Amino acid sequence: MWEEPLSERDRRKVLKECLSDGRITALPVRRSERMVLLDLVARAFEPGVRYTEDQVNAVLRRFTADLSVLRHCLVDEGFMERDRSRYWRCGGTVDLED
Repeated sequence: MWEEPLSERDRRKVLKECLSDGRITALPVRRSERMVLLDLVARAFEPGVRYTEDQVNAVLRRFTADLSVLRHCLVDEGFMERDRSRYWRCGGTVDLED
């Protein structure tokens, strides 16, 4: 089922409701809301860099203790890809510098 993208106001609301001190307190059920949270997490990874699972876990620990769920969500929703031993960011928004 296709969902409308969230407005910037709704995106901020999702982050406010699902984060406390930068840590995930709830993973939204609604896909469009979950994508907002996953995009935030994906931005913690540098595009073009290959990460080991241990390196990915070290980054994810900043957001949650449930590493495997978050790691799988990032891969399943197309924010990251993996091969046998490496992960890399393949989606999400990118901050552009002036």
